[in-house]
Amino acid sequence: MTRRCLFARSFGFLAVAAAVKHARAAKLPPGVVRLVDFTDSGKRIGAVTTEKVIKTDEEWRRQLTPEQYQVTRKQGTEMAFTGKYYNLHDKGIYRCICCGNALFSSDTKFESGTGWPSFWEPIAKENIETRTDFSYGVRTEVLCRKCEAHLGHVFPDGPPPTGLRYCMNSAALQFIKAEPGK
Repeated sequence: MTRRCLFARSFGFLAVAAAVKHARAAKLPPGVVRLVDFTDSGKRIGAVTTEKVIKTDEEWRRQLTPEQYQVTRKQGTEMAFTGKYYNLHDKGIYRCICCGNALFSSDTKFESGTGWPSFWEPIAKENIETRTDFSYGVRTEVLCRKCEAHLGHVFPDGPPPTGLRYCMNSAALQFIKAEPGK
């Protein structure tokens, strides 16, 4: 088999896999998402289908602090080394400050030296979404799939096993400490 043939077959397989993934996602009606639910102790409950959380700007302003609103609804960034979770080493899970969706586990948190809480993978890939962000060059923005809150960005300079660094804003997260013995 020639390299060209191998490349063409690989590309064809990837195209089919992407089409299947898109078809599965397309089965959900508008405004509905499929997530993975977790207990506050981080135990996986299972997949759930739920409505997206959609609120007006005024409703978000009433629910969130000014900093949380700026970060999550206006794609802001808190200053490095100022967030309450960048240096937290407790065991637990991190939920979305806007809707409570489980996002990250302390099991995947690492010291990146950047001044923001950093993780090498989300608690469930289904619970986040990414999109290209052109605001400062080209970056990959990370959002909560349930409410589309801006969480931070993901970079390809993280540790094994993923090589990714999910660099999150503390203001976008709510930490739930694991109960002792769990």
